Amino acid sequence: MSEQAVPPTPENFSVWFDYAMGASPALRQTIDTLIVNKRKFDSAVNRDLYVTYINPRSDNAVAEEFPEQLRGVISGAKEFLETAISDNRTQIEALGEVSSQFQAVGDPRPIIEKLVKELSNATTRASGLETNFLKTSEELDKIRDSLKLAELHSNTDALTGLANRRSFEAFLRSAQMAAMETGEPLGLLMIDIDHFKNFNDSYGHQVGDQVLRLVARVLQDSVCEGDLAARYGGEELMAVLPGASLEVCADVGERFRRRISEAHLTRRTTGEEISSVTVSVGVAQFRPAEPAEVMIERCDRALYKAKRSGRNRTITESDLEGKIAAA
Repeated sequence: MSEQAVPPTPENFSVWFDYAMGASPALRQTIDTLIVNKRKFDSAVNRDLYVTYINPRSDNAVAEEFPEQLRGVISGAKEFLETAISDNRTQIEALGEVSSQFQAVGDPRPIIEKLVKELSNATTRASGLETNFLKTSEELDKIRDSLKLAELHSNTDALTGLANRRSFEAFLRSAQMAAMETGEPLGLLMIDIDHFKNFNDSYGHQVGDQVLRLVARVLQDSVCEGDLAARYGGEELMAVLPGASLEVCADVGERFRRRISEAHLTRRTTGEEISSVTVSVGVAQFRPAEPAEVMIERCDRALYKAKRSGRNRTITESDLEGKIAAA
């Protein structure tokens, strides 16, 4: 932690303790990748590591204050409802008195004046009750919007705007179950930015982050509604394509790869053109009843072959198996 300038907070200590003990291979791989790419362990990165690998529920901490707000809203609503009930009871008693007086008194004018007064009071109370209900409704709408925003943040990678790893894993599990129930295919893309370390070394981390955002945006534009694009860790991105065959996934990966290779980046401050960006893509197909880890590992092997074969290419698991079969 000292070597990487990580502040010794309880959350950060939990992350690096698990890293040192090897409790989570995924955490170890992610941190090693960040170190190799010379990524700065700033507050956003440290928080993302903690939320993803140590305490996935902690991002819901934003929502912990909402029960207190709800208690306040409910208490206020209860108070003005009790007041309204009490006022109505008082009004009923007053009207009962008016009825009795009407039977006992011959002159109706005092009774009419009292009746008009009670009706005016009822109108005033009804207006106040409506105002209170509108105010409470607005407060509940604000709380609902805040909860939606908190849920969005807990499932989104702050840098790229894509789904984070936790959201990816949950989506993939659901997609696997749906694929087994319906018999529909399910495809997976794993993407790695080629020579990403060079961007950080040559241009700095801000440019590296710009490259990540560019690739993430193009990936998001390349998948269809119902698919999921996610940041898996470091410069690795993933895409889950429910209902897509291996061939369709390969086509999506290849179109995405070409779009990235044709993109041109310049530094906003100087106008300097940045060296071209390329990606390597691995593609795998879900096999019924297999664990998610097995499918991801096969996709990772396809990606590894793409990088070993010269990078800037798309390799499917069938290409991988063809090589093994030929051997």
